[in-house]
Amino acid sequence: MGTLEEHNSAAKTVSLVMAVTLAGKALGLYRDRLLAVHYSTGAAANAFFTASRIPRVFFDAVFASAIAACFIPVFSEYLEKKGRKEAFRFADGFITIIALLTGALTLAGMAFPQPLVAVFADYADPATTELAVSLTRVMFPTVLFSGVAFSLVGVLQAQDHFTAPALMSAVSNLVIILYFFTLDAKLGIFGLAGAYLLGWLLQGVIQVPPLRRLDFRFRPSLDFKSEGMKKVFALMGPVMVSTWVQPINQAVNGRFGSRLYGGAGMSALEYASNLYLVIAGTFILSVTNVIFPKLSRLTAGGREGEFQDTVRQTLRFCLFLVLPMSAGLAAVARPLISLIYGGGQFDSFSTGITATALGWMSLGMAGYAVQNILSRAYFAKQQGKAPLVAGGVSILVNIALCRLLTQRFLVAGLALASAVSATVYALLLLLPLQRGREKILDAAALAGLLKMALAAAVMGLCVWCALEPFGRFLPSGKAGEVLCLGACAAAGAALYFFLALLLRIDEAGLCVSLAKKMLKRG
Repeated sequence: MGTLEEHNSAAKTVSLVMAVTLAGKALGLYRDRLLAVHYSTGAAANAFFTASRIPRVFFDAVFASAIAACFIPVFSEYLEKKGRKEAFRFADGFITIIALLTGALTLAGMAFPQPLVAVFADYADPATTELAVSLTRVMFPTVLFSGVAFSLVGVLQAQDHFTAPALMSAVSNLVIILYFFTLDAKLGIFGLAGAYLLGWLLQGVIQVPPLRRLDFRFRPSLDFKSEGMKKVFALMGPVMVSTWVQPINQAVNGRFGSRLYGGAGMSALEYASNLYLVIAGTFILSVTNVIFPKLSRLTAGGREGEFQDTVRQTLRFCLFLVLPMSAGLAAVARPLISLIYGGGQFDSFSTGITATALGWMSLGMAGYAVQNILSRAYFAKQQGKAPLVAGGVSILVNIALCRLLTQRFLVAGLALASAVSATVYALLLLLPLQRGREKILDAAALAGLLKMALAAAVMGLCVWCALEPFGRFLPSGKAGEVLCLGACAAAGAALYFFLALLLRIDEAGLCVSLAKKMLKRG
């Protein structure tokens, strides 16, 4: 399992990134609450979510893969073998290409938003569709801003600088929150779109100071034929397809959701997904963002044994924490949605359909964690075939389940389709790694995971059963909801950890050892 010192160092880095990320996500939740209170699940909110999703899907599907999965491994290889000067020269060329491509895509999206909206949504109300088209035209420059910002983030993360990248969402969300308190009443939904654009622009700007401290000065370069660029282009195809999974599945679910409850299903899924990603993504993405550059360096240095150990340890420890998160979130979905979004225009109907989506969506959290960790492992080794195949199958499974389940189970069917497809993706990534002599998860590890799942299930059931009777003793309103959820979360965490110790799960013992060491050090 590695030395205690190594775990302690990794824990400190992940904790710092997670704390900064959590602050940004908390601001994101408050942003979404303001959006829910002002616009609920009405036509303006539905159109806005469609318009904001379209450029995000295009960036995630086309360019995020190139930056995260292709650039960082090659850049790390340059740092390891050729030094910082050559690595920075390669980064200049890569950023230039990304800026040119995202700029061209931005112009195309602004010129032809109508067919894009038709693909992503199917509203019965023509006015909602027309509003979505107009908002899409306004918001499409986020593709360009995202491309530049994430390229700069890649340079920082490859050199183990994670704080500024983690601050990105906080900066963007602060801009939008400020807009709600100052200009929303005057400018409305189009002003909100402009605030989103400004937030994305600032995400790139805040990366500049730490880059300058690393002596990186961006100089445009059109050297497309360097060794590094050839490697990036060779990896980009299969990696790109494999990273389409989440954005394409979100787009598919959103289109089916736009047909439910007069279009309100779209907003319900978006609100639920945003909250889900705050809870799951804060921890999981913090871990993967920290671990990915390390895996890339281990690959570049030929340290296969360390690579396998790092993946194995990361996977087990993540699941130790993610499984109870999943069970707990499913148990408290309705009161949590009521607390976060309830009020103003967000009525009991909106609360109900959003909570239903969140509860069923949470069942896929373990799959979401595994797929993020293992896909990074494949990308670090510059292998894109397995994620490509797994991603394609996952998309087909999601489409099939959406068609089968939506008519009968409505938004619950869409959320379940999302959870199942994430789990299928994770399993298909895991299977090739289990065939070799050095399995990622041996018999002992699998037994440990079964124990984790059992402890999480018992905890989730106990929390769900305790919600109603416990709530009777608390005051009504937001104060009572906070106390109820806080008490249930604390009791659930204590129960899970007790069960983990009782079942002798290794990760529980490691947590105790780390806690004792930190207490000794003060």
